[in-house]
Amino acid sequence: MQFNVDSLVTVVIPNYNNKELLNNLLISLSSSISLNHIIIVDNASQDGSADFIKKNYPEIILVENSSNMGFAYAVNQGIRLVKTEFIFLLNNDTLVENDTISNLIKTINSSPNIFSVSSKMIQYHNQNLLDDVGDEYTIMGWSKRRGYNQEKTRYIEDEEVFSACAGAALYRRDIFDEIGFFDENFESYVEDMDLSFRARLHGYKSYYSSKALVYHYGSATTGSRYNAFKVKISARNNIYLIYKNMPLWMKLINGVFIIAGIFIKYLFFYKKNLGKEYIAGIKEGLSSRNKLTKSCTPLINSLKIELLLIKNTITFFK
Repeated sequence: MQFNVDSLVTVVIPNYNNKELLNNLLISLSSSISLNHIIIVDNASQDGSADFIKKNYPEIILVENSSNMGFAYAVNQGIRLVKTEFIFLLNNDTLVENDTISNLIKTINSSPNIFSVSSKMIQYHNQNLLDDVGDEYTIMGWSKRRGYNQEKTRYIEDEEVFSACAGAALYRRDIFDEIGFFDENFESYVEDMDLSFRARLHGYKSYYSSKALVYHYGSATTGSRYNAFKVKISARNNIYLIYKNMPLWMKLINGVFIIAGIFIKYLFFYKKNLGKEYIAGIKEGLSSRNKLTKSCTPLINSLKIELLLIKNTITFFK
């Protein structure tokens, strides 16, 4: 089945610095979608990214922020400008294959209940290894990047996942109007898991598209995989995720596992000299959680989620 991608999809790219990587991404996109169907939201880059885009890609819709507003805020700015049925979110440190977008469309069209579809993300610097093939979530409050550091020959079938990784994922535009946009309180990190949890509470699901290949440089904006900023904000946002989306009965049932998960992660980060940052993030999450708007929690859908979290926990420790 052939698609007129331009009539169906708009690409939204949040950008902060790294104009060279951004340029590589735009070159890879140019063979599969028209440039006027690309929106870049620049978060006050200091490397001349905005001027570079205006000079070299005048067809692209450019939104310029006067300060770095974070991933969630920037992405929401782009989403609100989209008129097409689907939105393809991409990090600025990715590259896409020619048929990536069409394969994502095929997967999302397989069911009207699919809200988001995760790409098959491959490590750019070692293209025999996977980076992410959709994310899972457990009763311990841990998320897991499926496939990380595994051979790219794995995960050859489309399948359901708990959450799509927003670094390279396709979304249905109209469902945002129903369930809400990315929560800007999260700023960056875990915001895609929060969105997918919320979508599940509304009866929607996420999928993984095995033929939608995306190459990912990794940590191009924030630096190394583990750093003080990332550890602190991720810890805070994990508390936000639990507070917002789990009804009281789920918090009570999972409470002992969540506390154990926090303790184990603290030990992990303590060994990396990041224990203080992790605890600071937990404390900030607990002290500021009341500013969040809680998600609706229909009993049937939350029960389905709880069963899925138990299943994911068992799989996690296999």
